[in-house]
Amino acid sequence: MRQFAIIGLGRFGSSIASTLYSLGYDVLAIDKNEERVEDISDRVTHAVQADATDEAAIRTLGLRNFDVAVVTIGNDIQASIMVTMLCKELGIPKVLAKAQGDLHAKVLLKVGADRVVFPERDMGVRVAHNLVSSSIVDFIELSDDYSLVELSVWPEWVDKNLQELEMRVKYGINVLAIRHGSSINVSPRSDDVIREGDVLVAIGSNQNIKRLEAHNQ
Repeated sequence: MRQFAIIGLGRFGSSIASTLYSLGYDVLAIDKNEERVEDISDRVTHAVQADATDEAAIRTLGLRNFDVAVVTIGNDIQASIMVTMLCKELGIPKVLAKAQGDLHAKVLLKVGADRVVFPERDMGVRVAHNLVSSSIVDFIELSDDYSLVELSVWPEWVDKNLQELEMRVKYGINVLAIRHGSSINVSPRSDDVIREGDVLVAIGSNQNIKRLEAHNQ
């Protein structure tokens, strides 16, 4: 099972951390603010109060053993750059960092960030689902119970029609549209065939979407 370290527990970071934990992943949440750490402690595997810019402190937390680090430090641009660089120096395979703007994003990429996100453009929940599933292209939470997802077509789905795939029976999701390149079929029929490279737009309960993600691990 992959392990995730979330550094910075503002609204965005907390959303990512709690969502990953709800999906069954091992999550270490880090912030220098004690109140934020206490607030999320029951929604992650471990929550630690620490200054992530302190290299010695970071090393004692064993971050080098984590698969993914998500740096979501707030308005302190210098701290976010430093922590991103530290995470890469520790050898964490994938480091995702939050940027305040385009210039900040360029610097983060220069110091080793594998991906940069903007909180105004990327909801924490969406980012979390994208991190743990190679098939989910996009994720939009419609309510506490249901979500809309865009799914990359699995190899075993290619050249089969929707009736053969039985998405509702097997996975509990309903296909609303099929996207192929720049065109989209918003009223797919049961005999519409899925092609390689297609993206399915589907709706389902969060529980069934979680089961679908686990099936494709």
